[in-house]
Amino acid sequence: MAVSVKNYTNRFLVVAILIIMAVWALLFYAVIMDEVYDNIDDGLKNQKILILREVYKDPDIIRNTQDFGVNQFRIWPAEEGDVVDQNHFSKEFIYMPYDEDDEPYRVLHTGFYDKEGKPYKLEIRTSTVEEDDFLLNLALSLAVLYAVIVLSIMVINHFVLRRAWKPFHRILANLSRYRFGKADSFHTVPTQVEEFEALNQQIQRMIDRNESVFHSQKRFIENASHELQTPLTIVANKLDLLLNDEDLNESQLSKIAEAKQSLLRMANLNRSLLMLSRIENQQYTAMEEVNFNNALQELVRELDYLVEHKEIQLHYQEEGIFLCMYNRELAFVLLANLLRNAIKHNQKGGVIRIAVAEDAIQVANSATASALDTTSIYERFRKGSQDNQSTGLGLAIVQSILQQYPMLSVTYTFSDNLHQFQITKNK
Repeated sequence: MAVSVKNYTNRFLVVAILIIMAVWALLFYAVIMDEVYDNIDDGLKNQKILILREVYKDPDIIRNTQDFGVNQFRIWPAEEGDVVDQNHFSKEFIYMPYDEDDEPYRVLHTGFYDKEGKPYKLEIRTSTVEEDDFLLNLALSLAVLYAVIVLSIMVINHFVLRRAWKPFHRILANLSRYRFGKADSFHTVPTQVEEFEALNQQIQRMIDRNESVFHSQKRFIENASHELQTPLTIVANKLDLLLNDEDLNESQLSKIAEAKQSLLRMANLNRSLLMLSRIENQQYTAMEEVNFNNALQELVRELDYLVEHKEIQLHYQEEGIFLCMYNRELAFVLLANLLRNAIKHNQKGGVIRIAVAEDAIQVANSATASALDTTSIYERFRKGSQDNQSTGLGLAIVQSILQQYPMLSVTYTFSDNLHQFQITKNK
């Protein structure tokens, strides 16, 4: 599952800080304990010097300190051959009545020679820090410190990263609003972050290249469609003249009729491409209040011959007047494409239901096919199997009109074995 950059970095920071603090805690513990024992050992050696001074002043101290007392040291005679002039330190646990438990002590094992040259052993002990308690306190302190550091980093990251990434999110928002053919729909975002500024520049260069290619393609399609329209019309007229030639036999007439049918399909395709180009160039600028009821009634009369040819039952119902500020020509194109689509992709003896309300127009038609794929029904040159003469641009033109002039929108549903297209007003 994808996560934000902030959470992604926080996750690794938390783990990294935990590992670093654990290693640091072990090193810190080792250094502190070494320093503690070093200071204690220095104190014990200094105490040895003080004791020896007192012993040389008062030899009776040797006889009175053969056991540990309040002074925490003892002296007793050494055996022949014992080394008494070296210092040896050890850690021992000695019972402490106050705590009723064995506590750690640091003990100095050493010795000396009295004035008469007799060897004596000397042990000096002192209480040391309880390593278990020290380690526990250190762990608790580090846990609190870790929590404070992590929370501080998260809070700082939340505000700092949110501020730092704000231009990036604005760039994404602007990029999501960009549409081909509308270069001004993307605006660069001023930022002091070098990486985001580079992203701005690269996106702008990409858009400029895409716009250049897009406009070149549109100009080519428009020019090619415009130039093709005249020769296609001339050829169609000449084929009409040939069809009226009485010297041609039935086979020749049939072939000419087939050629004319293919030519007319090419002419329709050419007109549709030219229409798409003009819509995308937003050449239909005149806007007025259009009565869609009147437009539908006029189109129903014009397409009546196609309805009768396929023996379709057409039901027209008005429950209100559908008015909208729109380009009149595009309104007729929009409705005509939906009606022609309902006729072409209908079955013989089928039904078409047109329902007009104040805020919606629904065109439904029966069909033998199942529901259409809503992800591809508006793609260009997508054709169903019902009509091989279809250009596959009818619904594409509808979609292009609604994209360029978004005062209206269209939705598709399939219910009761009917394909239903509904036009609604956008608020």
